[in-house]
Amino acid sequence: MGRRLETPMYDVNLSYEENYRRGPFGAYAQALQREDSNDRVLDGNREGESKLSSFLGFEVRKPFGIPAGPLLNSHFTDAAFRLGFDMCTYKTVRSRAWACNPFPNVLAVHAKTPTGFISAGSPETEAGLIADTRYEQPLSISNSFGVPSQDPDVWQPDMQLAMEHSGKGQLLIPSFQGSRTSDMSTAEYVDDHVTAAKLVMETGAKLLEMNTSCPNEGPGRLLCDNPDLVGEICESVKNEIGDVPLMIKLAYVPDDDTLKHMLDVTVGRGSVQGIVAINTISARLVDAQGRQALPGAGRDRSGVCGHAILQAGLEMVARLSSIRRRGEYDFSIIGVGGVSDAGDYERYRSNGADAVQAATASMWNPKLAAEISR
Repeated sequence: MGRRLETPMYDVNLSYEENYRRGPFGAYAQALQREDSNDRVLDGNREGESKLSSFLGFEVRKPFGIPAGPLLNSHFTDAAFRLGFDMCTYKTVRSRAWACNPFPNVLAVHAKTPTGFISAGSPETEAGLIADTRYEQPLSISNSFGVPSQDPDVWQPDMQLAMEHSGKGQLLIPSFQGSRTSDMSTAEYVDDHVTAAKLVMETGAKLLEMNTSCPNEGPGRLLCDNPDLVGEICESVKNEIGDVPLMIKLAYVPDDDTLKHMLDVTVGRGSVQGIVAINTISARLVDAQGRQALPGAGRDRSGVCGHAILQAGLEMVARLSSIRRRGEYDFSIIGVGGVSDAGDYERYRSNGADAVQAATASMWNPKLAAEISR
């Protein structure tokens, strides 16, 4: 079955709030105990022994890290940096405090498809994937958090600490998104994104990622399903942040026309300099008896991440890279989705990703960055 699963950095048996207060766990917790924050576990090598790469003008030791999701606060990002994950994205923040979905949020997902992979809107994802507590290789999990956020008074100083604690050749990427409420107009929704971006900028951020692809806020509510609205928001955000590079995180976009339109209204207008793809793939999750796996109204579906979405992520990056190669637009690409080992990292790089990130595998394998850096 492959690598033995270690104690994950995020304890799936605890609530989000408990993880925020007490985490990270396992080897990530042990990394925080070391006195020298620059003493990195990279196959026994000290930092600075290899040539730095460049990403959007920033020097990085290895263009690999962890995306928005499991890095809840500066304790998590500190630990990840010390273990050699050089591009770490601080979990998506909002302009206001926002509660997490009820516990549990993470379940093991078993994609019993012929290939082991799933695609957006496929019969398997609509009929229901089995989700339970049997965590095994190849590992896929549910991501049913709903993008919780602390109040800015909490996350702003903590985000600043996370940036300050990055080492030479390491990059902290702040992630943010707007908050949609039932009584909010489109103009107010746009303004909320701008407010969140402004709050992130106040921490001294030199690079921003805007999440347009959360799968946990209700059916038909992915922001990136509406490219024109994304374009409008990005222009407003860019007017606020000026020359600071802006990246947007996308879900899997199934057709080339829609993907090209998204690039037209973002990269083409100069408001976006990077694309992060993909986020999770939405699927219906059921238990062994076919009942809803995650409790509560509106939680019959969840975002699935891990090995099951590798093929979709690789394909999306290849399509983005193809558009870029044709000379239509110049932008950077971070490939995300299903990376489990060095081979997956190299596949993303071969498909055109300038950098790669892994969430699920890195949660259970603290040595993943070291393995990729060999």
